[in-house]
Amino acid sequence: MQATDTPAPAPQPLSRAALASWLRLQLTPGVGVTAGAALISELQHPDCVFDAAPARLAGILAEVLADVLVASAVQALRAPPPALLDEAARLADAALAWAEQPGHALMALDDPAFPPQLVHIPAAPLLLYTRGRRELLYRPAVAIVGSRNASAQGVANADRFAEALAAAGLTVVSGLALGIDAAAHAGALAGSGGAGGGAGTVAVMGTGIDRLYPARNRELALRIAAEGCIVSEYPLGTAPLPDNFPRRNRIISGLARGVLVIEAAAQSGSLITARYALNQGRDVFAVPGSIHATLSKGCNALIRECKAKLAECAADILEELLPEAPSGAGAERLQATALVRAELEAVLAALGHDPAHADTLAQRAGLSAADAHTHLLALELAGLVERLPGGIFQRLTRRGQ
Repeated sequence: MQATDTPAPAPQPLSRAALASWLRLQLTPGVGVTAGAALISELQHPDCVFDAAPARLAGILAEVLADVLVASAVQALRAPPPALLDEAARLADAALAWAEQPGHALMALDDPAFPPQLVHIPAAPLLLYTRGRRELLYRPAVAIVGSRNASAQGVANADRFAEALAAAGLTVVSGLALGIDAAAHAGALAGSGGAGGGAGTVAVMGTGIDRLYPARNRELALRIAAEGCIVSEYPLGTAPLPDNFPRRNRIISGLARGVLVIEAAAQSGSLITARYALNQGRDVFAVPGSIHATLSKGCNALIRECKAKLAECAADILEELLPEAPSGAGAERLQATALVRAELEAVLAALGHDPAHADTLAQRAGLSAADAHTHLLALELAGLVERLPGGIFQRLTRRGQ
């Protein structure tokens, strides 16, 4: 099922003064994204925030900031240093010039064109800079996240899941990082058929949108800008500061109906995205892994703690996130599930009762090495096979058999 090319709603033009006000609020020290969104939720516009009485501001901020921080935040809002006002004006001029370029757009939180799924999330972004196919921000989407230092199998899984999900009509959202993110973007572009069509992919940046980071993904970022969409909440020129990346993860999950985690260590930024998703009421899925693999501990914990649904194939996700798909697509999902079951049985039959290497089993079952490894992992988690050193597997016999 391919996504249709429905035009995106046009953003309202921002005046220089209005944009400078939004940037001033975003830059105000001691406020941050959570408090900024809370202030806009109550007072509707930055100018109303700056004009509000100190007691009114303190009442709103007390709900989202520690008590010791409220007074200084109120002071910063009411009496900004001249350097902050100058910086907001400079950034407003740069942003307006940037937004005039083809394919570029800029939206404030109060704009009717602001992606509706982001408006009501906790700590909604105050501004969004977009480059590329902005219509993708309004379509059904799934986020795919995982380790930057992914294994070859993890990269293959991300690519295959993303390609299948995009081909079925789900836009794939990720963070343009190395490893799983990059593989998910590439797979989604392949599943969309190229030429800027189909469900596509959205990359959420942790820098200013004019800084393509990391450098190793520059060519991929340019391709996404041409065939998909790049998004950032940060002012132009913002450097890749460490705190930016965990914060941007709430946008990755917020744009999607659900989040798929592929390879995540016990303490991982991908688990931050999963927590954001759970807090936002999104579904979470995880690809399981070996109990001995460091990069599987985060995914396995999500499944064990019933915070994520186990995902073995794209059909597991489509059944949850795209129930409105036509009956033909539903039949394809059922066929995909039946195919996976048949392949699992083929791998088990190929193993027999003598230990064998994974590559040997792939040849015996007529599968690719990546598919064989995925199915062996599922069989291992089901307690039907045991992984031995050196990539060797042996079949386990259950009692009574």
